[in-house]
Amino acid sequence: MSGTTLPVNVPSAGLRHRPGVVLATLLTCQLMIVLDVTVMNVALPRIRSDLGFSASGLSWVLNAYTLVFGGLLLLGGRAGDLFGRRRMFIAGVTLFTLASLAGGLAESPAWLLIARVLQGIGGAAAGPSTLALLTTTFTGPRERMRALALFSAMSSAGFAVGLILGGLLTQWLSWRAVMFINVPFGVAVAVLAARFLREPERHPARLDLWGAATATGGVASLVYGFIHAASAGWGDGSTLFWLAAGVVLLAAFLAIQARSAEPMMPLRLFGDRNRASAYLNFFLGPMAGMSMFFFLSQYLQEVHGLDALGTGFAFLPMALLVFTLSRFIPRLLPRFGPKPVALAGTVLMTAGQVLLTRLDEGSGYFPALFLPMVLMGLGMGMAFSPLNVIIMATVPPRDAGAAGGVLQTMQQIGSTLGLAILVTVFGTATRHATGPAPHILVTGMTTAFVASAVIASLTFLVALTFRGARVGLS
Repeated sequence: MSGTTLPVNVPSAGLRHRPGVVLATLLTCQLMIVLDVTVMNVALPRIRSDLGFSASGLSWVLNAYTLVFGGLLLLGGRAGDLFGRRRMFIAGVTLFTLASLAGGLAESPAWLLIARVLQGIGGAAAGPSTLALLTTTFTGPRERMRALALFSAMSSAGFAVGLILGGLLTQWLSWRAVMFINVPFGVAVAVLAARFLREPERHPARLDLWGAATATGGVASLVYGFIHAASAGWGDGSTLFWLAAGVVLLAAFLAIQARSAEPMMPLRLFGDRNRASAYLNFFLGPMAGMSMFFFLSQYLQEVHGLDALGTGFAFLPMALLVFTLSRFIPRLLPRFGPKPVALAGTVLMTAGQVLLTRLDEGSGYFPALFLPMVLMGLGMGMAFSPLNVIIMATVPPRDAGAAGGVLQTMQQIGSTLGLAILVTVFGTATRHATGPAPHILVTGMTTAFVASAVIASLTFLVALTFRGARVGLS
């Protein structure tokens, strides 16, 4: 396989060892990256009126970031393994920060979309290295489990926090503040990383260029196909072309990985049953969960008339529960193992989705929305926090970047595919519904929540395949 041979690098010397500072730095980076998936949602109406976006073009404020971020994660993970995770982390955070500054200064739709693309590139470079650096910095079983649980909390709660933060900044200041808020945090992360992060040892390797091209092209084609399906439908010619192209490219990628001596995505990562099941649930979980943020944001604003700030704070109970519960995961996993914890979480998450199917135009926040959010917060905290531990706890150090890239790719593709499917379900239901506009809207949403509940139930079936033994947790 063509590529470039890299020299061996020794771990960074002369850097002060501050585990607490390192953990805070890595978690802040992860929070920034996750926030940008949802933080723009409540700011979209202001962006449209300020910059003159068309109704169809406005969706690309979200999709430009999602498409590039999802398409480049695998490449970013392997590049960190080969060229240095600390180097890729700092470069990615720097690009993400500069792109955020540029986006906040945007004077046209094209300007903002280019900034969002650059944010996606920076996020894809930094994201996998964030997880890899965490696992190579915290090597003791207990401290690694605690760090991974906090990382999972940032990842899960960050979606809801993004809605809260977006509502606060948009209503109190401007939509531009949603972009500018990344700048001080990004600068702090880059400076602290340069001072305190140690570069893990690199091994001689070759960059799998064909694997990189087929993986990136395949994931990007699938993501674009899913996005296009949400607006044009699953039978549209362009949708079918991009989905087919993605399948063909990913099949070629897997064939290349099976034959490569130094693959970009080592297939041995899936050889462990627990790890393979965790990857699958990282795909299915976001498929079900993203519908809650997307549809409930509209429900609260269009049916109940809440403003951006009120809508964001409506998600606060769920965000707090996800983050709080994750603090108990380091105690629960060694005691019970991943299977009981994940099973309990998936049951609670599914129950929350089922309750959302009972919403109507007159449903109040208490208990019709509050109870599902509590169940979803508990469920997501228990169902997904163990997955990072299961995937990363026993992965070989040289594969840590690739393992983190696969994890985040599964999460991103699951979110995008799930939202495309559920928006299509919503559109079909509303086309056949009759009555006043709020009734039609709620009919479409509750039908989409039925589909979400079905997907959530699949996560329970996957969790049944976890081994009961506490593999890699002690």
